[in-house]
Order: sequence, then C-alpha cells, then structure tokens
Amino acid sequence: MNQKIILLSVFLAIFQFSFAQSTGSIKGNIINNSGNPVSDANIDIEGTSIGTQSNRNGSFELRGVPSGNFTLRISYVGYQTKELAVSVQANQTTTVSNIILSSKEEQLGEVVLRANGNVNEFTRTKSDYVAKLPLRDIENPQVYNTITAELMQEQVVTSFDDAIKNAPGISKLWESTGRGNDGAGYFAIRGFAVQPSLTNGLPGITNGSPDPANIERIEVVKGPSGTLYGSSLISYGGLINIVTKMPYNYFGGNISYTMGSFGLNRITADVNTPLDETGDVALRVNTAYHTQNSFQDAGFQKSLFVAPSLSYKVNDRLSFLINTEFYQGESTNPTMLFVDRGAPLRVTNIEELGYDPERSYTSNDLTLKNPNFSLQGQMNYKLSDSWTSQTAVSRGSAKARGHYSYLYETTQYEQGLEEVPGEVTNLDEGVVFTRYLNDQNSTTLTTDLQQNFIGDFKIGDFRNRMVVGLDYFNRKVIDNGSGYVANGKVYIGGASLQNVNESVFGIYDPEAYITDNDSGILSAAATNDLLAGVNRNSTITKEDVYSAYISDVFNFTPQLSAMASLRIDQFENESNSQTALSPKFGVVYQPVLDKVSIFANYMDGFSNVAPQEVVDRASGESRTIVFDPETARQFEVGTKLNLLNNRVAATFSYYDIEVGNIVAISAENPFSTDLQGGQQYSRGFEANITAAPFDGLNLIAGYSYNDSEVTESTASDDFLGRRPESAGPENQANFWASYRFQYGNLDGFGFGFGGNYASENMIFNRNLGGVFTLPSYTVFNASLFYSVEKFAINLKLNNLTDEEYYNGWSTINPQTPRNFAASLTYKF
Repeated sequence: MNQKIILLSVFLAIFQFSFAQSTGSIKGNIINNSGNPVSDANIDIEGTSIGTQSNRNGSFELRGVPSGNFTLRISYVGYQTKELAVSVQANQTTTVSNIILSSKEEQLGEVVLRANGNVNEFTRTKSDYVAKLPLRDIENPQVYNTITAELMQEQVVTSFDDAIKNAPGISKLWESTGRGNDGAGYFAIRGFAVQPSLTNGLPGITNGSPDPANIERIEVVKGPSGTLYGSSLISYGGLINIVTKMPYNYFGGNISYTMGSFGLNRITADVNTPLDETGDVALRVNTAYHTQNSFQDAGFQKSLFVAPSLSYKVNDRLSFLINTEFYQGESTNPTMLFVDRGAPLRVTNIEELGYDPERSYTSNDLTLKNPNFSLQGQMNYKLSDSWTSQTAVSRGSAKARGHYSYLYETTQYEQGLEEVPGEVTNLDEGVVFTRYLNDQNSTTLTTDLQQNFIGDFKIGDFRNRMVVGLDYFNRKVIDNGSGYVANGKVYIGGASLQNVNESVFGIYDPEAYITDNDSGILSAAATNDLLAGVNRNSTITKEDVYSAYISDVFNFTPQLSAMASLRIDQFENESNSQTALSPKFGVVYQPVLDKVSIFANYMDGFSNVAPQEVVDRASGESRTIVFDPETARQFEVGTKLNLLNNRVAATFSYYDIEVGNIVAISAENPFSTDLQGGQQYSRGFEANITAAPFDGLNLIAGYSYNDSEVTESTASDDFLGRRPESAGPENQANFWASYRFQYGNLDGFGFGFGGNYASENMIFNRNLGGVFTLPSYTVFNASLFYSVEKFAINLKLNNLTDEEYYNGWSTINPQTPRNFAASLTYKF
C-alpha cells in the first residue's frame, strides 16, 4: 500500500513538472479611452477556468497557461467586452500592451470618456491624492467630493467658480481679486475659509482663478487635513485639489468654441499625441483663450492659458511625468463693498443699502495683470512588487501687476491711511464708501520637494497600504507695491442729490453736482498721478516648512480596516520657529463588502501663525507679537454607499470640529489680528449622492448644514457667541440631473436641469458692530446638448429666473444675473 502511495506521488510530481514545463504566462495592462488605467477588470481565457482581475494600475498577469492559441476576454461593467487572440509558448511570457476598453455608449463612434469603468459620469470611485496613496472612496475614512470633467463639459463651465458649485457644503466668500499673494478666490468649507492652492496634491498657488481647460476633476477634501498636507495651503474645513489632464498613448483630442452673454468668447483645444511608435512617450497640450465683459457697467477679463504635459514610460518600473501651466490674465478686480469694521453698522441688509448691482464703480482703465507659471515633475520607480518610490518637485511663480481698488464704508467714520476718525454730517439716509486703491507689484515664488514611498504589502495575513514621506516647502513673497490712497467717495442710498453733494462731497454749486454719486477719477493717468507721491513697499517674506509623515491603512479583515497617520512639521521664517505634531485616525467597516461602509475618523489640523507687527492706534508705537500654532481637531462618523455596480454612490456624515488658540481681531484694533486664545466649534451634517440609475440618466445632489460659533475670546468679546463671518450660509443644497437619449431618432440628444440654494448669510456678525445679512437665494440652470461622431453642441442658460443674489465675507459682492452660453466642439 505504501509503495502504491509512493508511486502515485512520484507520478503526480512528474506530471506537474511536465505540465509546468509546457506552460507560459500572459501579462498586460488595460486603459480606457482617456488613457486612465481600468482597475478590477475581469480577464479570462475562453474555454478555461484561468482568470484574474487588473490591479490599481490596470496591470494583470495570468500564469500557468498551457501552450497554444487562445482567446483572451476582457470585460468590465459599462464597457464593451473585448476579445483578443493570443499565442502562448512554453516558458515564455506573452505581453499584450495597452488594451483599450471602449464605453458601451460609444455608438456611432462617439467618444465618451469615463474613468475606472464607471458608468456614473459624475463621480470617481478612487483617488491617488486624498490619502496620498491609491485608495477607493468606500474604504477611505475621510469624506471628499469629486467634480468631474464630464460634469463640467455638460454644464458648459467656463470658470472655476461655476464648477465648484457642484460640491455640497462649499460657498464662495470672495471673488478672485487678482491682488498679490492671496488673489485667488476664497471659499468656505465646513465653516472655514480656503483657497484652491493644490494641483495634483502639490502646491499650485495662483493670484487668479484656475482655468478649467486643464482640469480632469476637482477634489474637495473635507476636514482638517494637516497630517498629510501640513498647514500652509489648506484650512481646518478642508482643501481643494485640482487634478489635471494627463497624456495617453494614442492620438486624439478636441477643439471647442464657446460664445455667450456679456461678450463671452472662449476657444479651447486639447491635443494628445504619442511621440514614438510604442506610445511610451506622449505629449498632451491643453490651451484656452478667454475674453468676457462684466454684467456691470464696467469690467472685463481676458486670458491666455497653455498647459503642456509630457509622460515617458522608460520601462515597466520607471516612468516620468512633467506638467506645466502658463497663464497670462488681465482683468478689472470685482466690485466688493466692505462694511465698516470700526463703528456700528448704518444699514444691515441689501434692501436698506439700496445698492444697484449693475454699478461697478470702477473703469476698464484700472486693471490687474496676473502672469502665472507652474511646473510639476514626478518620477515613479517600482522598487519591488510591493513598494514604489515617488519623487516630485513643484515650482511656481504668481505675480500681480496693476491697479487694485476697493470700496470701504465710511459713513460714520472715514478710515483714511492714518485711520483718523472724520465724521460725515447732515446725511439722514444712505451709506458713503471711500474708494482706496494702490499699485500692485507682487511676486510669489514657491518650491516644493516631496519623496514618498508607497507600499502595498502583507504582514502575515494582514494587508497594509502605507505611505512614508518627506516634504520641503518654501514660499517667498516679494512686494514692491505702493501704499493705498483715497480716490473719491461713492454714495449709495436714497437721499436727494443736493443733500448728498453738500454733505458728502462738499459741493455747494448746483451746476457742479456729482450726479452719479461718485467723486473719484477713474482713468489710469489720474490714478498714477495720485500714486506718484505714495511710498513704495520693499519687503521680502520667506517661510520654510520641513515635514515628515507616515500613514498606514491596515486591513484586519477584508471588511474591517483602520488608518493611522502622523506628521511632524517644522516651520521656519526670519523671526520665528515652530514645531507641530499632527495625528490622524480612522476606521472603516464594510458590512457589505465594496458596497456599504460605515466610517469614523479623528483628524487633526494646525496653523503656523507668523509674527505680527501691530501699531497701537492711541500711542502710535509698534510691537511684534509672536504666536503659538493654532490647533484643530475633528470627530466624524458616517456611511458611504456604492451600489448597483457603481451606478449609485453616496456619502452621509456628521462632523464636529473644535479649533483652539485662535488668533483674532480685537474690538480695540479692528484692522489687525493681535490676540490669541480664542476657541470655536463647527458642527454639521453633509450628504452627497451621484447616480446613473439607468443608461442615459446621470444626477448629482448634495445638502449641508453647518452650525459654527465662537465660544471663547481673549480680551475682546466682539465675536463671542457669534457665528464666524467666514462660515458662509448655514444651509446649502446643490442638484444637477441630465438625460441623454440612447436610441431612435433622438439618439444623441440630451438635456439637463439643476441649481443651488443657500440660506441667509451673516457676512458681518459682531457684538459691537452689529449684523449685516445677505438674503437667501435659489438659482436654477438648464442645458440642452446634442452629440454625434465628431461634433457636439451644448447650450446652457444660467440663472433662469434672473435671481438677484450676493456673496461676501464682511463684503458685499453681487453675482451674475441671467446669462447664456453655447459651445461647439469638434472631436478627433
């Protein structure tokens, strides 16, 4: 009996050895039409039980394939199944490179770009940036929202501000002003102000508004994210990361022309081409020329944007990617009325103010230029099957050149350059604003170096996905601009012209009345004369931030995972040195694997506050105040859903953010932040749903509620118990739905409808100064589109009901009334 067992074992061993000697393997990679890798695609050999799935890079390998000729079948939900003839030889590997899957809706040759096999056009199921390693949304304990290029194209988006409206819980505080160092727009996320300062997870600072031509998607990441991103470019409420379009390995692209209201003319081009026969070297160029007037009586913007990107795949282990952006823009800065911070408010709402939103109180002579350049280089090297080295460098230059102006309320007290009170008398109604202007001459230079080691490995039976990184960030701001001068007064209100002219402008001659209620001179020549004797700045400020971080996603089981992260951050400038530690923890449980997850997180944030030089208004003496870092922490719980084969994705969460050691404005000195020790909470609920319930229908909907309050204030009670002015509206909602006909005579036609709602917004909210409230608003938009093989046309009507509405942050900023846009695209 033993001999039979021995003989059988020997026979089986010989058989296995012989079979192994007569087998080979098949390897390859899968991409979609836009060149993005398709993960989790099914690969099998027809007529056999041999099969596998593609990994996060779209790569796969089939081993132990018998010698012979076979049919390789590749399938994924939302794509047409592809079959390829392959030949396998013993002891050899057959390589099938760049298998392109086409969308099921790509009928009549129409190209519909989708990512990761996702039929839900308005979402992405994973991100390489949010956790600084490839991680699917459903297994990430952090909340983030994605605004896709498909959604922006369908809505005929021509500005970043319009695109960002598709994320729940985000509201615009300030327009892009174009001024030096902080000229980009400000947005409120979870009660805190932030600017769009990250591109592909790296610094991407600009003094203008990002052009959407090179945007593949926008990731709005929620909560204090200091553990992975530091403090220099984000806020306690979250961050905004722009993901750019990347090269792919075949020729393609499109050219588009958009025209619309207020003189809108926009031409864009997206051209991609391989530079060698294999497609290992590819170049993609996105460019846009944009010109448009303001809806007001004066104002315009024009810009030229060019973004070349180059990819080079040296071999299976080593690859390079270079992204560059060149932007040249010129515009008038937007009208913003600043309410008085130094005295009780005279009016408390738009109705009392009596402002005509079509008045700009500027001229096309007073413009700002914003040249901007950025370069990002990245090298990826696969150290092993488990580890990848990622080396990245980012360089940027953002400039502001020209005339910047704003209107400051001075009815009660005129705050001049010396901030000496000067009362305006004999004015029974209305508000007087003084126009202040200066000559901007500022340059912001940034450098960032990152070294990340990204791993996906097992310790025993437990999977780990880890990133270990080093980060160096340098920012240098050179300011050679001028001080501010007053250029006339502007009266807004219902008083008689005679009373206004006599009381405000000091004019008693009836023939010399200022009939437009503006005593300023708005030509460039007159402005230059006013600025001729003003002192120029000559300041250079620098900051260096050295950081190290580690983050690990540990799978106890396929359903249960935990994230633990830690960052140490060393901040240095000429007069201060600070060190901060920032931890992060999260847990995800999936009761239904890959479909339903329950998550909780503890997230940390901090802010390295630079020293402030404060001038005492009474004595005129100056002193330097050194601050400790501000600190923030968030607790959050929620659930994420990914149902019906990626057709429905949803996130529901409740968060609680506490911020301490806040540097704040005192009532005694309302123009400087000179106090530290304040505390604030920000709590709320957010919901976001994207869905494609059936072919042709796509929708996105979001709702947010935010409750914020200053709970402690040192030496000043001006904000105590108040909702912060940067918090934005308490309630917000966004919605967009579109349907594209799939068959019959209407095939290719589609339509969309949606809009935004925001509740009342207290843009000025102080115990001493009072409250100024902007009204709630609901804005509806609609679109109509048609697409055939090579051409597409999109029509869009924004603000259907011509709603008059405003945004602001201690400012009043009118928004665009009803407007129309039409886009024609040729695809090749």
